[in-house]
Amino acid sequence: MDMRKLVGRNFAKFRRAKGFTQESFAEASGFTQQYISGLETGRRNPTVVTLFQLASTLGVSHVDLVMPDDAARSERAKSGKRK
Repeated sequence: MDMRKLVGRNFAKFRRAKGFTQESFAEASGFTQQYISGLETGRRNPTVVTLFQLASTLGVSHVDLVMPDDAARSERAKSGKRK
């Protein structure tokens, strides 16, 4: 499981659910829209501090950003491995 992609998917899901565009989230959080885009596409590797700041702006737990989603569970099941 690629944690960068997982965090990106989870972040994008919560961002949309909270009604943020990438641009409006960037304004609210202080991160750039380019950073948000890179995060959502799995090109960024956020630090623990960054995860906490992103989650705080979204009003969710930082743990929510790293929780396996359906795609991650499916990927794990296909590989037959538990990591």
